[in-house]
Amino acid sequence: MMVVFVDKNKEKYGGEPICRQIQISPSSYYEHKGRERDPDRLPDRIKRDMRLELDIHRVWKGNFRVYGARKVWRQLLREGIGVARCTVERLMKKLGMQGVRRGTKCWTTIADDLLARPTDKVSRQFVATRPNQLWVADITFVATWTGFVYVAFITDVFARYIVGWRVSRSLHTDMVLDALEQALWARREIKGLIHHSDHGC
Repeated sequence: MMVVFVDKNKEKYGGEPICRQIQISPSSYYEHKGRERDPDRLPDRIKRDMRLELDIHRVWKGNFRVYGARKVWRQLLREGIGVARCTVERLMKKLGMQGVRRGTKCWTTIADDLLARPTDKVSRQFVATRPNQLWVADITFVATWTGFVYVAFITDVFARYIVGWRVSRSLHTDMVLDALEQALWARREIKGLIHHSDHGC
C-alpha cells in the first residue's frame, strides 16, 4: 500500500521525500519497483509461492472448488509437489480460496412473525386410512459438488410414498407449489387409468 501511495504522489512531491515522510527506505521502494519490472529479481521464496499458487488454483478449480487446504495439500503431494500443509493454508487464505465445510448452515425456513400462519388441520396426527387422504409437504437441502440445492416433496401419508417433488438452487414458494401440482397431476393420471381399467378399456 505504501508503494502505491508513493506512485500516486511522487510526481507532485518527489519519491524520496515521500519515502522519508512515511519512514520507508527509498532503496526499498526502488527495489520493489525493479522487481515489478523484472520478476527474476524476486526472492526465491516469493517465486516459489507464485508457482505454488498456480498449482493450488489448478487443483482447487479442478475439484469443483470444494477442496479445502488439507485435500489440496494431499493432492499436491500425490503429484510429487513437495509443500508443507501450512504453506497451502497460507496461500489459499491469501487467494481467498476455501473448501465446502461440513455442517455449513443452510436455511430452509426463515420465519416471519408478521405473517399469518396456516392452522394445523390434523392436530399433528399424521395418520391416513386410504391413499390420497392426507398428504404432507416438506423442504430440505442436499449438498452437491457444486453447492447446496433445495428439494421440496409431497408425501402420501398412507402409502409413505413421494407423489410430487421439485429441486431448485434457490428457495422460493413456487418450488413447493410446483411439487404439489406434479402430485395432483399424477393423481389425476392414476384415477384416469383406474377408470379406463374398470370399463375394460
